[in-house]
Amino acid sequence: MTDKLTPERRSENMRKIRSKDTLPEKAVRRLIHSMGFRYRLHVAKLPGKPDIVFSRLKKVVEVRGCFWHQHKDCIDSHIPKSNSFYWGPKLRKNVRRDIQNEKKLKALGWHVLTLWACEVSDIKRLENRIKAFLQ
Repeated sequence: MTDKLTPERRSENMRKIRSKDTLPEKAVRRLIHSMGFRYRLHVAKLPGKPDIVFSRLKKVVEVRGCFWHQHKDCIDSHIPKSNSFYWGPKLRKNVRRDIQNEKKLKALGWHVLTLWACEVSDIKRLENRIKAFLQ
């Protein structure tokens, strides 16, 4: 299957995708802040620079995009048919890196909560998960 977009348009679309301050990440941060918790962002001293860090609690929250981090059984986690020689290895590498970073964090005594972009829309459920994790 060929790409429906021109290479220039595809490149422009890809340039707009950010690894920090994504919409799901901002939504989770707003919710956590409204719950009265304070946190640090993208702490470089920790493996993988976790999205949201609660230093005093030794807990981190990772907000992952379903496509980029291949959320199992999610409709958004498919590997594109066009240019699959590129996407397959790239997405598998992302998943391996996530697993390694989580192992390193746990070895350092940190607790990790992974939230997926597709889960962010259910605010009440999300709030309950975060509350349970942080207490």
